[in-house]
Amino acid sequence: MERQQVVDVVTKHIRLNAEGLDDKPVDTSKSMKEFGLGSLDIVEIVSASMRELKIRVPRTELANLANIDELVDLFLKVRQEQ
Repeated sequence: MERQQVVDVVTKHIRLNAEGLDDKPVDTSKSMKEFGLGSLDIVEIVSASMRELKIRVPRTELANLANIDELVDLFLKVRQEQ
Protein backbone atom coordinates (compact mmCIF):
# COMPACT_ATOMS: atom_id res chain seq x y z
CA MET A 1 0.00 0.00 0.00
CA GLU A 2 1.29 3.43 -0.93
CA ARG A 3 1.57 6.31 1.54
CA GLN A 4 -0.85 8.44 -0.50
CA GLN A 5 -3.53 5.76 -0.14
CA VAL A 6 -3.24 5.94 3.65
CA VAL A 7 -3.32 9.76 3.50
CA ASP A 8 -6.49 9.55 1.40
CA VAL A 9 -8.22 7.28 3.91
CA VAL A 10 -7.30 9.43 6.92
CA THR A 11 -8.21 12.72 5.21
CA LYS A 12 -11.53 11.25 4.05
CA HIS A 13 -12.46 10.54 7.66
CA ILE A 14 -11.21 13.96 8.78
CA ARG A 15 -13.48 15.60 6.18
CA LEU A 16 -16.45 13.53 7.42
CA ASN A 17 -15.91 14.82 10.98
CA ALA A 18 -14.59 18.37 10.55
CA GLU A 19 -16.77 21.26 9.48
CA GLY A 20 -15.75 23.51 6.59
CA LEU A 21 -13.12 21.27 5.00
CA ASP A 22 -15.26 19.98 2.13
CA ASP A 23 -12.97 20.74 -0.82
CA LYS A 24 -10.09 22.42 0.97
CA PRO A 25 -6.75 20.62 1.15
CA VAL A 26 -5.88 18.99 4.47
CA ASP A 27 -2.40 19.97 5.63
CA THR A 28 -1.07 16.72 7.09
CA SER A 29 1.71 18.53 8.96
CA LYS A 30 -0.98 19.89 11.31
CA SER A 31 -2.62 18.15 14.23
CA MET A 32 -6.29 17.25 14.05
CA LYS A 33 -6.99 19.71 16.86
CA GLU A 34 -5.85 22.52 14.55
CA PHE A 35 -8.85 21.66 12.36
CA GLY A 36 -11.19 22.19 15.32
CA LEU A 37 -11.61 18.50 16.09
CA GLY A 38 -12.21 17.38 19.65
CA SER A 39 -10.98 14.22 21.32
CA LEU A 40 -14.12 12.22 20.46
CA ASP A 41 -13.84 13.28 16.81
CA ILE A 42 -10.21 12.20 16.76
CA VAL A 43 -11.06 8.81 18.27
CA GLU A 44 -13.74 8.34 15.59
CA ILE A 45 -11.35 9.33 12.77
CA VAL A 46 -8.58 7.03 14.00
CA SER A 47 -10.97 4.12 14.59
CA ALA A 48 -12.72 4.49 11.22
CA SER A 49 -9.37 4.78 9.43
CA MET A 50 -8.02 1.66 11.13
CA ARG A 51 -11.19 -0.28 10.23
CA GLU A 52 -10.94 0.77 6.60
CA LEU A 53 -7.23 -0.07 6.44
CA LYS A 54 -7.85 -3.34 8.33
CA ILE A 55 -5.15 -2.65 10.92
CA ARG A 56 -4.92 -2.53 14.69
CA VAL A 57 -2.62 -0.14 16.52
CA PRO A 58 -2.14 -0.19 20.31
CA ARG A 59 -3.34 2.99 22.01
CA THR A 60 0.10 3.46 23.57
CA GLU A 61 1.54 3.97 20.08
CA LEU A 62 -1.13 6.52 19.20
CA ALA A 63 -0.71 8.63 22.35
CA ASN A 64 2.46 10.49 21.37
CA LEU A 65 1.64 11.43 17.79
CA ALA A 66 1.97 15.15 17.07
CA ASN A 67 0.31 15.47 13.66
CA ILE A 68 -1.50 13.72 10.83
CA ASP A 69 1.76 12.84 9.04
CA GLU A 70 2.92 10.86 12.06
CA LEU A 71 -0.42 9.03 12.19
CA VAL A 72 -0.17 8.17 8.49
CA ASP A 73 3.42 6.95 8.90
CA LEU A 74 2.40 4.74 11.84
CA PHE A 75 -0.57 3.29 9.92
CA LEU A 76 1.65 2.63 6.90
CA LYS A 77 4.28 0.91 9.06
CA VAL A 78 1.68 -1.32 10.73
CA ARG A 79 0.05 -2.12 7.39
CA GLN A 80 3.38 -3.12 5.83
CA GLU A 81 4.23 -5.34 8.81
CA GLN A 82 1.08 -7.41 8.31
